[in-house]
Amino acid sequence: MKVFVVKYANQADLNVYKVNYANQANENKGLWYFVNYANQADKKIYFVDYPNQSDLKIFFVDYANQAGWRSKEKKHLLF
Repeated sequence: MKVFVVKYANQADLNVYKVNYANQANENKGLWYFVNYANQADKKIYFVDYPNQSDLKIFFVDYANQAGWRSKEKKHLLF
């Protein structure tokens, strides 16, 4: 999936919080854990340079409780 990181939360389809442990990134609520190798990943994410190249626009938030979907119609992309 192609992802573009936006500058402001209100531009995002999904607000994402990067967690420290893989077991914290369960369900589809915007809690992401980044692995070192592609074969360890459940989903493969490619960061693109322009919004029109992306399937999903995300914004990285500072706290886990800020994570979540802003655009429900795109939620199916990460199931």
